[in-house]
Amino acid sequence: MATATQSLQSFLNNTPGADLDAYITAVNSVPMLSVDREQSLANRLFYEGDLEAAREMVLAHLRFVVYVARSYRGYGLAEADLIQEGNVGLMKAVKRFNPEYGVRLVSFAVHWIKAEIHEFILRNWRIVKVATTKAQRKLFFNLRSAHKRLGWMNSGEVDAMAEELGVTAKDVRVMEGRLAQADEPYDAAELEEGYVPGTRVSPARMLADVDGDPALAVIAARMERAQSDSLMNAFSELDDRSQDIVRSRWLVEDKVTLQVLADRYGVSAERVRQLEKNALGKLKNILLPDDRVD
Repeated sequence: MATATQSLQSFLNNTPGADLDAYITAVNSVPMLSVDREQSLANRLFYEGDLEAAREMVLAHLRFVVYVARSYRGYGLAEADLIQEGNVGLMKAVKRFNPEYGVRLVSFAVHWIKAEIHEFILRNWRIVKVATTKAQRKLFFNLRSAHKRLGWMNSGEVDAMAEELGVTAKDVRVMEGRLAQADEPYDAAELEEGYVPGTRVSPARMLADVDGDPALAVIAARMERAQSDSLMNAFSELDDRSQDIVRSRWLVEDKVTLQVLADRYGVSAERVRQLEKNALGKLKNILLPDDRVD
């Protein structure tokens, strides 16, 4: 049986291929099985592990996979991928089909086909998974169908769906909110047509934090300390009156006016302004020797 499944997988790996229309035409040309023929093939596969029987059963039901896959085209995923996933589900169904169940293969296989397609959609529909538990998965597909018909549901519809699926109304509302969200492009905001700078920031820019680099933080701290030491050394070259004038005019929160300093030292406000200018010029010459003030 394992050999049969491997051979079937090898066969299906080449389908539906790049030409989807040609593939659909091909599978629709495969004759459908009669009840007696299907029963005979199922017996050969189940009791004898007959590879040809399994192959014929799969081929005859590929058209049904196409039919099921097309009902999921509203999720924005490639139809060929949906069909391929459905084919995997069909193969699993054929492998597990027991002719003694007393049902047609198509009735048994529909569960496996949909299960594989559902898993594919949940893996690929969003970057972030919207449904992980069994209850959430049921909600996901039922709400998607309901939104196509109704849009946002009212309280009565939420309660009805919650009761039908055996979940809480809160679970329904949470999933409804997840479905309304969309993935945000990582770095495409600034490239969009009509983008106005400053109105929207892409996640790529929001995530970048150069200040969080420890090496840069150390360098910045060292530079700040060196600048502070240089300023204090230059400040010590000034006389006490010039230091007081610069400190009172530039280095305190409540800055002092020229007139207050003039009254303090018994000179005119203009003289204080000249002393301030000379002191700042001296500081600049010390700190920036290549840009001397005459």
